[in-house]
Amino acid sequence: MADLLRTGLYDLHLRLGAKMVPFAGYEMPVQYPMGVLKEHLHTRAAAGLFDVSHMGQVILRAASGRAVDAALALEALVPVDLAGLAEGRQRYAMFTNAAGGILDDLMVANRGDHLFVVVNAACKGADIAHLRAHLALEVAEITDRALLALQGPAAEAALARLVPGVVAMRFMDVAVFGWGGAELWVSRSGYTGEDGFEVSVPDAQAVAFAEALLAMPEVAPIGLGARDSLRLEAGLCLYGHDIDTTTSPVEASLSWAIQKARRAGGVRAGGFPGAARILRELAEGPTRRRVGLLPEGRAPMREGVEIYAASEGGAPIGVISSGGFGPSINAPMAMACLPAGLAEGTTVYGDVRGKRLPARIAPLPFQPTTFKR
Repeated sequence: MADLLRTGLYDLHLRLGAKMVPFAGYEMPVQYPMGVLKEHLHTRAAAGLFDVSHMGQVILRAASGRAVDAALALEALVPVDLAGLAEGRQRYAMFTNAAGGILDDLMVANRGDHLFVVVNAACKGADIAHLRAHLALEVAEITDRALLALQGPAAEAALARLVPGVVAMRFMDVAVFGWGGAELWVSRSGYTGEDGFEVSVPDAQAVAFAEALLAMPEVAPIGLGARDSLRLEAGLCLYGHDIDTTTSPVEASLSWAIQKARRAGGVRAGGFPGAARILRELAEGPTRRRVGLLPEGRAPMREGVEIYAASEGGAPIGVISSGGFGPSINAPMAMACLPAGLAEGTTVYGDVRGKRLPARIAPLPFQPTTFKR
């Protein structure tokens, strides 16, 4: 792993006994001595601390110094209403391509005089190049700050001991706070389905900030293994697996992220890459759609398992994009893109080592979310 990058918390991970693995070009903790199952359940019951510093942090600034002008420019690349995003608020978005597929999904925050954008680690370089190639904005990659996620029902109480002002925040709020001489950029968001926060902290104070949280009895370090099972229980997409350049936002069941202003008849309808396909699918429905699957029995159906409509014969109707065991629901779970006409409750069959096993199409998320609205 000599050619892999390391986050500023690498040495802390080793002190905590983490098992490190390659991920998106970085050496990252997949689990700690507690183990993936207990880390997952601890996050659902108390609070888990995740190092997500490998993700890209970007500031977009218009020459006017107004966030709304940066937002209007960025709308040329995403099918999302960013001009209507209030100061101090954040919104989920996705870059689309000319064919209506997804280049990446991202978070966009309005911070008054600029936008703060967080992109996926594996797409970071391509995303920043994409922004610079297509927008007449200042595109500044932030390389001197760590990014931590504190997730779970005890996240607010834990973080509030260090930063009391976070108690007033609601889901998808963003704010700036001070701690120990550091400026913290805080959002009330995350990718576990639980209440929680993501905190951008200067590299110089990142270890001290993480250690201050980990000193609290309800906070435990959590690795990539539990992060994946938590987001899957929450029905959340992982780029490169559940969504990619061939998947439209409508097929991915992300239509909720496309606001009225960008839809047909909206004040700024279309104007984004792939608009013809995406607007057509919004109006007429897609031919396939991302759905949840609950395999019968205890055996998980993993990514790559082919799905069939019948227990024998016929061609595959889809492939599992994410799958595993859900510790909170105590059952296997999966997601797949299947023909749109299949109703919830329909039984389909996954080919597991040459044997077709039944699975039921189920609503997402598998585990109810607990966001603070």
